[in-house]
Order: sequence, then structure tokens, then C-alpha cells
Amino acid sequence: MKKYRKKLLAFFIAAGLIFLFNQEVIEAQEEAVEEKKNEETTSDKELKPVKKVKKDLMFHLDPFIVNLARSGGSRFLKLSVSLEMSSPEVRLELKKNIQKITDSVLLLLSVKVFEDVYSVQGKFTLKGEITSRVNQFLTKGQIKGAYFTEFIIQ
Repeated sequence: MKKYRKKLLAFFIAAGLIFLFNQEVIEAQEEAVEEKKNEETTSDKELKPVKKVKKDLMFHLDPFIVNLARSGGSRFLKLSVSLEMSSPEVRLELKKNIQKITDSVLLLLSVKVFEDVYSVQGKFTLKGEITSRVNQFLTKGQIKGAYFTEFIIQ
């Protein structure tokens, strides 16, 4: 009976120690998570207004894939564009005219030759041309700029 009590006592002590050890580990992990959340919250508070404004004022167009002019079908351009709106109300107008905008940008891109889009200056010119074309369809606001999120020439 004495051996049984000693084994039972040893079991409970071991179980208690394991429980306490796990509690300390869990508390340490929770403190680390809380510190990380506090750091993220602090950095999010500082950056959140800027990100929120930019996110709300950006309109992402579907990617464009066109054959470049005078390439005989051997060169193509894949382009993804995000448009910066002057106000959130412009989003509805863009959605309403998305087919016209897409058509206009596709026609613009399909007359470009490799030399027009390969250089940095050519890319800036293309940004301005896209902005002008999209603004033709807007009445309530305007597009302040076009930003390439993907630009591939093959």
C-alpha cells in the first residue's frame, strides 16, 4: 500500500509540474502574441489612414493582353493597370462605363509598337494616354493617374 501511495504521489507531483510548466509556456506565448498585436496595432494606426485612402481611391482594371503592332504576332504586351480616382464616387461611373474604357485602352495598346512601350519614357507616355482616355468617359470626377501593376513584353 505504501508503494501505491508513493507512486500516486509521484504521479500527482509530476502532473502538477507538467501543468505548471505548460501554464508558464502558454502565458509566455500569450504575452508574446499580445506584444506582437500591440506592435501591429500601433503600426496599423500609423499606416491605416494612408492605406485606407489609397485603397478606396484605386480602381483595378482586368489585365490586358494585346499583340504589338508591326510585330507579325510575334510580340505581345500583358498589362495590368490600377487607376487612382479623384473621389470614391468615381468608382460607380467607372463600373458603369467599364466596357467602353476597356475597349478604348485595348485600341490604344494594340497600335503601340515595341519601341513605344519598351523605354521608361514610353511607359510614362502610355500612363498619360491611358489616363486621358479613361477621363473621356467620366463626368463626376476624374482619374488622377494610372499605375502599372504588371507590365510584360514578350
